[in-house]
Amino acid sequence: MDDTPRGRRPARQLVLAVIAGLAATLAGTYAVRQLRGLAAAPPVTEVASVYADPRPLPEFALVSQDGARFDRARLRGHYTFVLFGYTSCPDACPTTLLELASARRLLEGLAPGELPAVVLVSVDPARDTPARLAAYVSHFDPAFVGLTGTPAAIETLTRALGVFVQRGPERDGNYSVDHTAALFLIDAQARLAAVFPAPHVAKSLAADYRRIRAAAGGGA
Repeated sequence: MDDTPRGRRPARQLVLAVIAGLAATLAGTYAVRQLRGLAAAPPVTEVASVYADPRPLPEFALVSQDGARFDRARLRGHYTFVLFGYTSCPDACPTTLLELASARRLLEGLAPGELPAVVLVSVDPARDTPARLAAYVSHFDPAFVGLTGTPAAIETLTRALGVFVQRGPERDGNYSVDHTAALFLIDAQARLAAVFPAPHVAKSLAADYRRIRAAAGGGA
């Protein structure tokens, strides 16, 4: 025979129900975290180093080739290949831009909005005006975007991405700028998703881009 007062039975049942509900919620949360952990595993790539946890970019403000402000918000909603270089670069920059243009052609079968943007950030703002950048990048692909700005504004990005920049000695009014030749893939949330070391080959860029998008749930 149950000696528990009848008025207490609903309360005890309520407590048991709450405990059971919390246990179910915790179990569900654990399962979701486990699934997310599995989903976040970096894909196997040919050349790219992929971040399991993409790194958010800092706030920055540069000037686009059309004279408009270009900030972190402009990187949201799509993937972007970012490279650092300058219009007077004799070899690495034009070679990389040619390979990126070829990679975009290899990716033309992707759904609308999935084709990666390409942004060149100048490490030579003294000479690279917006107009000069516009003429330069359009030579490789009309969709490419060139950015410039103050040295301090550019340094915000170079420091965040670990990009090396060093201006060489000036001779007869000319100088070179040594800089990191890697490519940085920024995801649709304006986070650093992967780094592609030099030298760059269009087929590898396109293949790894597909793998990274597929692993992130963006399709192939």
